[in-house]
Amino acid sequence: MQDGGAAPDIEFQSVSKRFGTVRAVDDVSFAIAKGSFHSFLGPSGCGKTTSLRLIAGFEQPTEGEVRIAGRGVVGIPAHQRPVNMVFQHYALFPHLDVFANVAYGLRQQRPRPGRAEITRRVEEALELVRLPGYGARRIWELSGGQQQRVALARALVNRPTVLLLDEPLSALDRKLRRDMQIELQTLQRDVGITFVLVTHDQEEALSMSDTVAIMREGRVVQFGPPAELYDAPVNRYVADFVGESNFFQGQVEASDGEVALRLESGLVLAAPPSALGERPAVGAAASIAVRPEAIQLWALGTAPPDGLDYAFEGRIDNRIYLGDSTEVALTSGAFGRTLVRVPKTQAPANLAPGTKVNFGWRRDRALALAEG
Repeated sequence: MQDGGAAPDIEFQSVSKRFGTVRAVDDVSFAIAKGSFHSFLGPSGCGKTTSLRLIAGFEQPTEGEVRIAGRGVVGIPAHQRPVNMVFQHYALFPHLDVFANVAYGLRQQRPRPGRAEITRRVEEALELVRLPGYGARRIWELSGGQQQRVALARALVNRPTVLLLDEPLSALDRKLRRDMQIELQTLQRDVGITFVLVTHDQEEALSMSDTVAIMREGRVVQFGPPAELYDAPVNRYVADFVGESNFFQGQVEASDGEVALRLESGLVLAAPPSALGERPAVGAAASIAVRPEAIQLWALGTAPPDGLDYAFEGRIDNRIYLGDSTEVALTSGAFGRTLVRVPKTQAPANLAPGTKVNFGWRRDRALALAEG
């Protein structure tokens, strides 16, 4: 994490990048703390990869200033910047062994380090990524996870100020991807340099990052720690992209204190506005967002949990057992389809499809969000 008063490792100051008439990045400003793990998160075409390429030097901004470790780098080519990148498909050289792949960048330096220095640094890098003794292996002899570690070692051996990661886990299966997320977090803490990840996978970004930038159409919609994005999204777009939510859309009837919405069905729901978002105005379209884990479920004919503000009846359509919890998709006359995540210790005895149940929530566990 960044020391108090230390300059950010990466800064964008009113940066735009145009390709013809397309603004891939549109007047973006942010600062990434020194020694932190940051992610750009968003759908395809949102500008996250272009932002990464602007940091790397593969693209130059049309407007604005890019700074790395306090130094302006606009116009400076990629090979002269204190950054390295791990690509989505690793870009390893299949005709070289592991040692030669990791040593490649060192051998391109001028003046070139001596043979003993290269050997020492390659062995240190392989030790760092937990591949000691793998120097003589051929690339095609390695698993996907081992190849990814070789790519990381090759990027780290040059001791960059910033390591850029362009969806490096997308080619791995789910279990290996989860293992590598933990490996990357541990590695980042061990080396203490700034990691910047591009991903479309919200779980990946939230689980690994100190800060996340949610992007849309070339702009940063919200920038902050994962918990802040999850608990205080600035609008419906962010709430929909970060985690899962049930959205009940309607027109704002009151916005003094809590926000009250009248749904198309005539039902009125109220919730506090997001602490960081724009307060929805009276007469505007808005949504009440309720996370699946904020909704409680109980059997018909039994007493509801204490403190609920809303209670409805629904029918279970589907259930997915997740071990410590169960996801239940149910249909009600009030809302149509609603997703509920029930802890194992609180689940009613019967969650079979077709079963009628009650569900409800407290107003302070929901958020009123402007459309966005």
